[in-house]
Amino acid sequence: MDKRFVFVREDRPGDEWAARFAAGREAARRWYLGDRRAARPAGAALAWHQGGGRGEPPTAGECRAALARHMPELLAAYDEACALAGADARDRCVLSHFRPAPEAAGCTLAVWHGDGGPALVRNQDFPLDMVNDRFELTAWSGRRVIGKAQRPWGGLHDGMNDAGLVVTSTFGGAPAQGLGFAVILITRYLLESCTRVEQAVAALCRLPIALSHNVMLLDAQGDHATVYLGPDRAPAVTRDRATTNHQETVVWPELAEKSNTVRRLAAAQAALDEPGMTLEALAARFLERPLYSRSAGSPTVCTAVYRPAAGRVDYIWPGKVVRQGFDRFEPGEYVHDYGELT
Repeated sequence: MDKRFVFVREDRPGDEWAARFAAGREAARRWYLGDRRAARPAGAALAWHQGGGRGEPPTAGECRAALARHMPELLAAYDEACALAGADARDRCVLSHFRPAPEAAGCTLAVWHGDGGPALVRNQDFPLDMVNDRFELTAWSGRRVIGKAQRPWGGLHDGMNDAGLVVTSTFGGAPAQGLGFAVILITRYLLESCTRVEQAVAALCRLPIALSHNVMLLDAQGDHATVYLGPDRAPAVTRDRATTNHQETVVWPELAEKSNTVRRLAAAQAALDEPGMTLEALAARFLERPLYSRSAGSPTVCTAVYRPAAGRVDYIWPGKVVRQGFDRFEPGEYVHDYGELT
């Protein structure tokens, strides 16, 4: 299976963004609304937290009010996006990323502090037909951000800002839903408003999150943290150097088995602790099983190696490396052949 990726600079959403949103409007609504009775272990009930609820989508007014309360720095850009989209009430909800439908994906994250570091290595495992094709350099408010875009406005699977903060996340492996935001918008918010790990940790501990996620942070000074988040739990700030798709313990055995999370975490930790390991060898290990997924349902889309002190990121596929940075960001495209997935 082939998938085309593009590398683009788009300082702020404009007419081109509005055209993309119009073309993908129905897909965006399906992502946001989803099936709020689905994505649960067999026999499990909907588990709403942070004020309760029965799964009904929020109103546009509730979405904007939540954004204004928790992430006011994004409000002007949100209003501009709504105006560009000619957004009706449903689209204003979609663009807010507030209380999205459940969505689980498997990823592996690791922090490297040896030679060539600090660095953050990440495998993004995601359905190919759902993952966005865009890698972007943006400058919404004067701060430049490089990241892997996802969803119609602002969402980032991972990214780095020009102050040297790296933010990335993976599904945390618990079924709870809450009255919070999609992690991909929270990632954008941290990169727009924070410069150091300690600032990002403080923000994560106050922001409501919709689903269970593990967020890994690294800055140019080498400080790092892995924060375990969920709508039904207090944030846990750790120094874990690797994380996959569970938190302190496995709470969703069916998902853990399907995603191979325990084995992947053990493999990532072992690689970090291996004598003589280098950053280049670690990145190569992320292209091998069990860290590299060939599952048709959630294959490894690409590997990213962020080097915040250098302001540089390598996006890696087997046989291909695309290097981007703040000193030189090159627009272009790349088509990767994933072959036969299992």
